[in-house]
Amino acid sequence: MALPSYTTRGQKSWHYFYLVFCGLVLFFLVAPLVVVIPLSFTNSPYLQFIPEMKFFSFETWSFNFDGYGTRWYKELFGICNENNKGTTVCTDRWVVGIKNSAIIAVFATFFASTLGTLAALGLSNRHMPFNRLIMALMISPMIVPLIITAAGMFFFFAKLNLVATLTGLIVAHTILGIPFVVITVTASLAGFDNNLMRAAANLGGSPLRNFFKIQAPLIAPGVISGALFAFITSFDEVVIVLFVGGPEQYTLPRQMWSGIRNEISPTILAAATILVIFSILLLSTLEMLRRRSERIRGVRPN
Repeated sequence: MALPSYTTRGQKSWHYFYLVFCGLVLFFLVAPLVVVIPLSFTNSPYLQFIPEMKFFSFETWSFNFDGYGTRWYKELFGICNENNKGTTVCTDRWVVGIKNSAIIAVFATFFASTLGTLAALGLSNRHMPFNRLIMALMISPMIVPLIITAAGMFFFFAKLNLVATLTGLIVAHTILGIPFVVITVTASLAGFDNNLMRAAANLGGSPLRNFFKIQAPLIAPGVISGALFAFITSFDEVVIVLFVGGPEQYTLPRQMWSGIRNEISPTILAAATILVIFSILLLSTLEMLRRRSERIRGVRPN
């Protein structure tokens, strides 16, 4: 965006300094990805840059692809590979981890979106008693340290025989996802015109019909944003899985954590690259939903 013509030299200098500073901060945050992504395509069994990974040679002015490959991505998705001894190795532990993470995240997102939306509708009602106290309790999983929440869930779920079960993990991840849905839906309801619901009720519409026909489409960006946050939280969660999950319920983050402890394999970098790309796509979707929500409310997106 061009600066106004009346901008002074000092203001221009500060503006460009601010842009450079923000660029350096962004590079500092993104720099680790610059290392992780190339290493995920290495053919080496170790986490290191090998001479064959020299992408461009200035001596011969040619590109070199000898050190790169998709070996660790094949292992990540359960495709058989040949090890250094020439033996074909097939493993499905990463595939099972991805499958478990996807199943838990989908169900947890569905329940968190449903319960969080209902809670936000109730808390947004000015006649709701103790709504501030209830709101504080609803978002407490975001404030309390996760290790304390995980320990409490373990002792509570143990009495209900939910430890080491897929149901227990879904319930635990639902609890972690509800605060995100409550916050985003409550923010959407803050700009909602309740006169629309009153007018629909005067025209004979039932509360359920009015909700799905009028209110739900207008607050949909907030619901979807909260659902995406809940999905990301569930898919990337490892602490709750370590406490509540059992040997049969290992997820992708737990497999990555175990791989770091037991065997440092570049497959971890391949999984991290997939998660980074997946997170970027979800965050881009959230930004588009934010802009759509602002357009609906008549606010110009920044």
